[in-house]
Amino acid sequence: MRTSSIIAQRHTRGAAGLEFALVGVPLLFVLISTFEMCRAMWAYQTLAFAVKEGTRYAVVHGQNCTMAPNTCTATISQIASIIQSSGQGLATDALTLTFTPSSGSATSCVLQDCLANYATTAWPPGTANAPGEIVVISGVYRLTSALAMFWPGMRPVNGSPTSVSLTADARESMQY
Repeated sequence: MRTSSIIAQRHTRGAAGLEFALVGVPLLFVLISTFEMCRAMWAYQTLAFAVKEGTRYAVVHGQNCTMAPNTCTATISQIASIIQSSGQGLATDALTLTFTPSSGSATSCVLQDCLANYATTAWPPGTANAPGEIVVISGVYRLTSALAMFWPGMRPVNGSPTSVSLTADARESMQY
């Protein structure tokens, strides 16, 4: 009787380690992937909110703001500042903004460049700030994640962490 229990013990040695390797490693990967997906969803929601707030700021600084004695014309730098303050946690070097008026050409810049180099550029331009004109602000945020290389359709480039582009845009009509 005693010999059979010793033989049974020998066959079960190392089973706990093997079970952990088979269950624990994939479970750990799922847990970390869940946190990364939550971080990506947070970044997308923050981006969408920030772009919407920047567009709202732009549309209330329309035609009446350019007429004397008013001096409330919005610049790209001011709008970018609103986007930055509304998008707390978004890296300023990973967010590209595109300002598209209803008429004229679009202006694209990385958020940190928008803040520094467009302090005197009024937006929307005088030809597109009449009440009812449609303006669009788009944002593309580059979210970098080492786990993205395991997501379907993603491959790392030269061994660097893979980035996923999150996009959001807001379309509003100019106010009076």
